[in-house]
Amino acid sequence: MASGGFRDDDKGYTRPTARSRRLRRDATEAERRLWQAIRARQVAGVRFNRQFPVGQYICDFVSRELRLVIEVDGGQHAIAGDYDARRTAFLETQGYIVIRFWNAEVMDNLESVLARIAETIANMPSPDPSRRREGSLWGPARSRGHDVRC
Repeated sequence: MASGGFRDDDKGYTRPTARSRRLRRDATEAERRLWQAIRARQVAGVRFNRQFPVGQYICDFVSRELRLVIEVDGGQHAIAGDYDARRTAFLETQGYIVIRFWNAEVMDNLESVLARIAETIANMPSPDPSRRREGSLWGPARSRGHDVRC
């Protein structure tokens, strides 16, 4: 079965939420430890979901509001570089920023991990609802007919 999916033979379709529940139940010790530190808006007031599906992938922790993904990687990821690179590339095409930590980093230096998460959040551009109201995420210059290029 493709990553992120779970075959429910009774229903005959892929159910990522069932796999998400299983991954939450079977979380690694590092994932549990980080979850206890970031749950309930404990870092910069940001809400995270754990084992959250994005496309065909299930991400360890996701802030949907900020479009931030936090991955906690074990030793198997040292040999899964190609898979992780494709996964990160997909998530970035969906507008997410991805930060990764090793299990050992979370277990041995949680404060540093939390500081890096808080720093990433602080450096992210804040969503500006006024731009959405104007009908453009490019802001006022574009809505006045100016050509805005990246």
